[in-house]
Formats: sequence, C-alpha cells, structure tokens
Amino acid sequence: MFRRVKKDIAINIDEKLGHIFLGNKDLRLLMLRPIDLIEFAEFAGSSAEDILLWTGKTIGKHLSTTLIPDILWENESLSIKKQAIKGILDTLEHLGFGKLRSRVTKNAVEIYVYEALSIAEKQNIMAKNICRIYQGVFHGLFENMELDVDAEEIQCCLLDDEACVFKFTLMDGEFDDADIDPENLEDQEKYSSLFPIDI
Repeated sequence: MFRRVKKDIAINIDEKLGHIFLGNKDLRLLMLRPIDLIEFAEFAGSSAEDILLWTGKTIGKHLSTTLIPDILWENESLSIKKQAIKGILDTLEHLGFGKLRSRVTKNAVEIYVYEALSIAEKQNIMAKNICRIYQGVFHGLFENMELDVDAEEIQCCLLDDEACVFKFTLMDGEFDDADIDPENLEDQEKYSSLFPIDI
C-alpha cells in the first residue's frame, strides 16, 4: 500500500487527552484501518452513506482550516484556491491517503486517487464505503473554500479502474484558461509556491 511520510515529521502524544498530534499543526490523528470503516458502515446500515460523507466532509474542513489558517476564502480567486487544493492534496499524500493528483478543467476539478485505501479490502463488497469517505474529505475542502460544487465519483479502483476519480463541478464560476491543466497528469507542474504546508 502506498505510504509517503516525511521522516522529519514530529509526532507528539498527549497521554492525558489520548491524542496524537502531527508536526507543528494542531492536527489530531485518528488511526483507522480500512476494515474499521467497513465494519462501521455495516453497523450503521441504510444511513451509512450519508454518515460517511458527512464524516469525510468534517475531516476535510478541519484539515483545510488547520493546514491553511487565517484566510478569507471569499476574497480569493479560483486560481489561488486551485493552488491551495493541490497543496492540501500533497499533505494528504504524506499522511497516507494514497497517491493523489488533481486536474482542473474549465468548470471542474478532478481528483485522482491511486492506490486508495479501499484496495486493501477489494474483495469486500462493503469496500465502496471507503470511497465515500474520500469523496466527503475532498468535498469538505471545497466547502471550506466556499466553492459550491456538485460531486460524483466517475471511476473506481474497485471496478478495476487505474484510480478512483472524483469530479467536483463548479456550480458558479469558471477557471481562467491559464489555470486549466493538461490532460496528461504527468505534464503538470508541482504546486508548492503559495501554500508550502509545513507539517
């Protein structure tokens, strides 16, 4: 399974509170195996999908606020938001979410998740619930940046696609031509200039 963790990241444990803290951010960590999410979804029953999406959104909003604090998103351009999304995805990659890439089109952002956590439980029919967590986390990033989007998963590694691909279509506004990414993800530049997230 894909893991990308910086060796110099400091992990601190607050034994009194029972929290694990990552680096210099107040980013509390909760370690869950993919099977834990699947078992929770089985327990939650018919409302599991909504619960997992809501949980993912809550995580995404918290990550976005913690990693890029003190910014008024309503004053920022789509170009700035694009760079912030790419910076946060890079951090999520370091945290073990898989190999993450994004592609901006005129009115949408596509997020590609290679080696997703759901692969570990591919034979389990309930593994699709892990995709819902991913979708929720990414949706939470957009909501925190005050972007109204319509979200859908258009490819899934559980269906033998190369990656899980989540498409977030903007409900209001379009990216400038200069912000549109090439179709080939390998041709994209690495974004770290505006949002070097130091963890």
